Amino acid sequence: MITKKISFLFVMGFLCFFSLTAQEKKSKKTADKRSPVFSSVTYQGDDEIYKKNPLKPDEFYSPILQGCYPDPAITRKGDDYYMVCSSFAMFPGVPIFHSRDLVNWTDLGGVLNNVSEFNPHDTGISAGVYAPGITYNSHNDTFYMIVTAFTGNMGNIIVKTKDPKKGWGSPIKLAFNGIDPSIFFDDNGKGYVVHNDAPDKGKELYEGHRVIKVWEYDLEKDQVIPGTDKIIVDGGVDLSKKPIWIEAPHLYKKDNRYYLMCAEGGTGGNHSEVIFISDSPKGPFKPSSNNPILTQRYFPQNRPNKVDWAGHADLVLGA
Repeated sequence: MITKKISFLFVMGFLCFFSLTAQEKKSKKTADKRSPVFSSVTYQGDDEIYKKNPLKPDEFYSPILQGCYPDPAITRKGDDYYMVCSSFAMFPGVPIFHSRDLVNWTDLGGVLNNVSEFNPHDTGISAGVYAPGITYNSHNDTFYMIVTAFTGNMGNIIVKTKDPKKGWGSPIKLAFNGIDPSIFFDDNGKGYVVHNDAPDKGKELYEGHRVIKVWEYDLEKDQVIPGTDKIIVDGGVDLSKKPIWIEAPHLYKKDNRYYLMCAEGGTGGNHSEVIFISDSPKGPFKPSSNNPILTQRYFPQNRPNKVDWAGHADLVLGA
């Protein structure tokens, strides 16, 4: 548990397992084809850790959302916080939550809630839509949700709104490959997109070798600017150690310096969060001297109350 007064909130992804009640219905066109229809979902916990650690005044439990909310991303406008997470093959896509105190959260539904625009029917559970980013741009008073959608050959898409409580615009397909995009707006209003991608053709060094790319973003056309892409991280913190699955990048600015936070090591026991620092959003980025800033890989497997399958993370300025 952690106290309520914080300066930064570290939102971490957790993959949980839960049971679903499914009612199968026959297809009208193909009698022998059956697909599940989830009529209800129940998440229920009675863990001993909560009984042994009751909350004191001004405390709350962490994770701030208890349940299956993988790959969370968070943003803030004034006193309002908005958080999104992966939904994979479930509909509506990209659940979004609202809070004013980082403790009590309201489910606003799904960002991608128009089945004619996003339909994950018969989509594999590891496909669908995942690893969203959400960013508020104060320069045009607009929220942006960017995500990889392997449904209907959509690829990477972005949607916008002035008010997340009133719904979102239609998805805009973005002209780049790779996964796990997020969008960042500098103090001057200029936009940048960072994402995971494969190394340049012929430069793959080992299984799991990935790179982080950055693009400049055209806010009028809502599209990355052709020819502005640049690899800013190759492999990870130390390429000589063959780091795997550098992904889920988020770009921040503090005290005129740029900080790139990425997941490294894949989702699971080898996962870590690492930081790179630069004087420009397009690099060059230098790894922080104290990486990883967050990991569980060095902890004993038989530790009590351990967290399994930790994934992506994000940061937001708190109260």
